[in-house]
Parts: sequence; structure tokens; C-alpha cells
Amino acid sequence: MDINKRLEELGIELPNAPDPIGSYVPYRIVGNMVFLAGQGAHFNGKSQYVGKVGGNLSKEDGYQAARLSGLNLLAQLKKAIGDLNRVKQIVSVHGYIACENDFLEQPAVINGASDLLIQVFGEAGKHARVAMGTNVLPTDTPVEVELIAEITE
Repeated sequence: MDINKRLEELGIELPNAPDPIGSYVPYRIVGNMVFLAGQGAHFNGKSQYVGKVGGNLSKEDGYQAARLSGLNLLAQLKKAIGDLNRVKQIVSVHGYIACENDFLEQPAVINGASDLLIQVFGEAGKHARVAMGTNVLPTDTPVEVELIAEITE
């Protein structure tokens, strides 16, 4: 499957790969593994969602914020390796949700990123995962997602 054609079929436009907002690099390649730093719910540098899931944001808002975080991960991954067709498989996803204390549906929120990865990469997009709630995230983004991928040489 050609990933570039798949993105086009899905009507997906990747944002610009975000610049780091701290003292870190957006990705690190070790052998045939790519480790991506966490990405939030921004599109081309502008926050699209702010606040807490279960508070001012619904579960569906959180899902869409996670999907947008996934798009930023794809943009970063493409920047790191040049061509998304080099992705052999998505290995792991860690998702963090800024949410109210009584919000208990973190997995449903992070499905926004997971579903996107499976839509784009098919079977190779299925991954191990963490979905964890927290009290706040940088820039008041409701979701931050990081990713580990295996690539071809």
C-alpha cells in the first residue's frame, strides 16, 4: 500500500511538523526505530482545542484533539524519515489526556490517534498503547500523544 495515496484517498492533509516548545528534539532515530516527542492538538502552530476533557471539552472533542495530535505525529514522522512508506509498523503510542478527576474514558479519547494510525497504515498501524489522564498539559492542550515506529532501512 502506498501511504501517500492512502492519505489522499482519506482526504488527509498533514500539518507542518511542529517545532519543539522546550529543550528537546522532536524525534530521535535509533537503528530502525523512530521515537517521536509528544504532539498536542495544534494545526500549523495554532491551538485547535484547549482545556480539559470532561470539563469544557466533551469526550468527542478529546477524540478529535487526539486525532489532530496523530496528524502532527505523522507530519513529524514524515519529516524524520522523508517518506511515510518507510514505516514498517507503529510499535507503541502513549497518550496523555488533561481531564477532570471524574473523567474515566481516556482510552476512548486516545482512540482518535489510534484509529487514525490504523486508517493510514492498516494492520501495520496497530500498536501497543497507554492512555493516561493528567491534570494539565503544556499550552493547555487537552491531549498529547507520543509514538514509536519501526522503519525500513
